[in-house]
Amino acid sequence: MSEAMGMLAGKTVMITGASSGIGAAAARLFAAEGAAVVLMARRKDKLEEIATEIRAAGGRVELAPGDVTDTDAVERAVATAVSAFGGLNGAFNNAGWGTIGTLVHETDDADFERTMDVNVRGTWNCLKHQLPVMMESGGSVVNTSSTAGEFATGAGAAYVASKHAVLGLTRAAAAEYGTHGIRINALIVGTTRTELMENAIRVFPPLEEGSVARQIQKRMADPVEVARAAAWLLSDQASFVTGGAIPVDGGSSAI
Repeated sequence: MSEAMGMLAGKTVMITGASSGIGAAAARLFAAEGAAVVLMARRKDKLEEIATEIRAAGGRVELAPGDVTDTDAVERAVATAVSAFGGLNGAFNNAGWGTIGTLVHETDDADFERTMDVNVRGTWNCLKHQLPVMMESGGSVVNTSSTAGEFATGAGAAYVASKHAVLGLTRAAAAEYGTHGIRINALIVGTTRTELMENAIRVFPPLEEGSVARQIQKRMADPVEVARAAAWLLSDQASFVTGGAIPVDGGSSAI
């Protein structure tokens, strides 16, 4: 699809967690749909590989390696969007972290802190730096939550709590910034075949079957299936959608 014809043509979109999984799929898809993309993740080498693919296909991309838990790194990523492409009017705050569920009293403090830091503080950092720029011309933000943001999925309690918090941040920010022409939504993501999930399955193989047992569609999502939903929310086609929790979960939240 040509840049001029794409669903995201003329938009600049920042993507976190862009080095693999849903974020990497989003980077390729958004660029193909005409967006200029700014990619943020800790692994610079992976970002460079994706950027090479995007440029070879005629897309526009800049890199902003860094950790979303570092507010200064997030600020630099937003500044990269402004300096390279003249502004920021879309963001997919997708970086996340989690571990296989353990009982609360058996969960290491380090696991709790890392999960909350990436999923909650990371989303907070992104919103804090993205929204002031978007207030100048409007925009759209999509935060990655999870079915664990709506009910206990069997994942660790810290992960469940963190994804509930992402929904809370989404709804509060949507209410606060709607008058500035900014739409903010969350994806309720079901089990997806990401690098993090594949690693967990290698450690505990029964996780694959168990993770889709509740779903209507008894399979994991491909990362691009989630990215497509994010692209729609970021586009003008979703102009009357804000404060939403949009399920991309194979029907898990329907039953």
